[in-house]
Amino acid sequence: MLATPGSLPPPAADARWAYETKQDGQRAVAYLPGDGTVALRARSGQDITGAYPELHPLATALGTRPAVLDGEVLALDADGRASFQLLQSRMGLAHAPGRAARRAAAVPVRLVLFDVMHLDGRSLLRLPYVRRREALLDLGLDGPSWSTPSAIVGHGPQALRATLEHGLEGLVCKRLDSVYEPGVRSRAWIKIRNMRSEDVLVGGWLPGKGRLSGLPGAVLAGQRAGGRLRYVGGVGTGWSEAERAELAALLRAAATDVCPFDPVPAVPGARWVVPRLVGEVRYSTRTRDGMLRQPSWLRLRPDLAPEEAAADIPDDMV
Repeated sequence: MLATPGSLPPPAADARWAYETKQDGQRAVAYLPGDGTVALRARSGQDITGAYPELHPLATALGTRPAVLDGEVLALDADGRASFQLLQSRMGLAHAPGRAARRAAAVPVRLVLFDVMHLDGRSLLRLPYVRRREALLDLGLDGPSWSTPSAIVGHGPQALRATLEHGLEGLVCKRLDSVYEPGVRSRAWIKIRNMRSEDVLVGGWLPGKGRLSGLPGAVLAGQRAGGRLRYVGGVGTGWSEAERAELAALLRAAATDVCPFDPVPAVPGARWVVPRLVGEVRYSTRTRDGMLRQPSWLRLRPDLAPEEAAADIPDDMV
């Protein structure tokens, strides 16, 4: 079952919804047949059991009770927040047990569980969320590499504000009476992603293709770090057709043969510009090396001079 992007339920309906932290990891369904084995499958149906050897002991966590559980595999950073960048080093190793074991020692993962679809040979799919949640909590699944985080009922605005204040990805709102709909992107589950915005300097661009031929397909954004302009990512969405044409003219006027970024990013086909255009971009999180994740363009900032734009990249990301 998948969540639909949206916003908080109206205040009058708040008490009819539960709120869970949105995690930045890999969705996984855990199959426990009760015979001492476990199988983990990704959303695609791919068997990913071999990639996460530290989760294999989950096989015996319920003894001989068979169950099918829904959750998310996370890799946590030094601050205890889920980091998809860290997790990427663990993904794709399902058929390389030696490498998977070595990576597990360096970057351990944790499975957070939030639903149960089958238990003791019985389908729970048609039970309401609140009943499934009770059944899941009764299992007491809290172990060395797995846990069952709490959900709260009501208080949606406070829950969303807490995720933002703690630098978490966002919130998932789940209607208390909702059944489990496998494979369905349902309005009974709503996901809200916390997005941040910052000013950036445009230091280059990539030509568009097809209907965007002659126009920028993406701009290359930078921010200051230690007196240098550091590349923080390519931004390829967020413009109207008119805005993209306006930007194309500004980029052509600022063209230069000299890359303004230090170090020069490995971006094949890049066209460089004098970094005098200031833009505001929206993004979800930063990677450990300061790159913006899922950036999209908000607007040009002609009201800002280049020297006024954007605070430095955080020191711990340089």
